[in-house]
Amino acid sequence: MNNDSDEQNEFEKAMNGVTPLKDERVTPDTKKPRPVKLNLPVEDDRDDGFADMNIETGDELAFQRPGIQNRLFADLKRGYIEPEAILDLHGMRVTEASQSMNRFLNHSLKRRLRCVLVIHGKGQGSRDQQPVLKQKTNQWLRQRDEVLAFSSAPRWNGGTGATYVLLSRKWTDENY
Repeated sequence: MNNDSDEQNEFEKAMNGVTPLKDERVTPDTKKPRPVKLNLPVEDDRDDGFADMNIETGDELAFQRPGIQNRLFADLKRGYIEPEAILDLHGMRVTEASQSMNRFLNHSLKRRLRCVLVIHGKGQGSRDQQPVLKQKTNQWLRQRDEVLAFSSAPRWNGGTGATYVLLSRKWTDENY
């Protein structure tokens, strides 16, 4: 015991006159942005432009077009690219969700947004606990040439229940 107190005294003597450093680290803001409802015009036609595809959907979504840099894709996956708009598909039927997705992507492209977030959920509220909207999101995004890449969002922004989408800024109104 005496040895411990001697060490403590020596330490205090050595630290005499030392000023502690200020902790200037910034605490990251971990609050998720609330989805903002977009008042997009409703299109009357029933054709949403999406074809049915049979794509195996795993727990995490990931897609990268040829020519997209691996570093850019890694930044997307890590959440380093901030989403500029959010589409929440929770509770929608497939037809309604596909039309909303189409309008949302068109609107985002016209505004020249780089990254958007699509919240599709994990399917826990659906029949048979299957992520229907997640599977459809995987299919629909692959069919749009202006979608350069997409990936499941990081845990703090929805995890496997949401997808970050990287959009091309080279798209013009003539492409619609």
